[in-house]
Amino acid sequence: MLREAREKGGSVAARRLRWRHYETAAGRRPVLDFVRKVPDGDKAAILAAMKEVRREGVRAARHLQGELFEVRADGERVIYRILFAREGEHSQVLLSLVAFKKKTQKTPIAQIELAARRLRDWRSRSREAATEANDRRLRDK
Repeated sequence: MLREAREKGGSVAARRLRWRHYETAAGRRPVLDFVRKVPDGDKAAILAAMKEVRREGVRAARHLQGELFEVRADGERVIYRILFAREGEHSQVLLSLVAFKKKTQKTPIAQIELAARRLRDWRSRSREAATEANDRRLRDK
């Protein structure tokens, strides 16, 4: 049943989705910092758009390129965009990578490149952490 729902794009798999925010090696979370600085009404719109993607999956987002997607949120006088990628063993994590105010019709290449760099960094540090954990387990045996 779960497999059929996934193949049909159903919401069974989407219910398990969750957002995580990219974190720099220094511990900063740029997307979370951006959202926290936005006026309350606009913040609600951003969070509602992210919730829709969590509920509906990437069908509620726009595919940009490769593994990158974009969710759009309409603020009171401005439009916001959150660039993200699916992560995790079963793509259950929606990793927010970049947040910005929309100023042009197309998503700026610089923002897409920043999202791609952050995704590579996230994965690189995740592999390093997994290797270190495995090394510790082997030493402790």
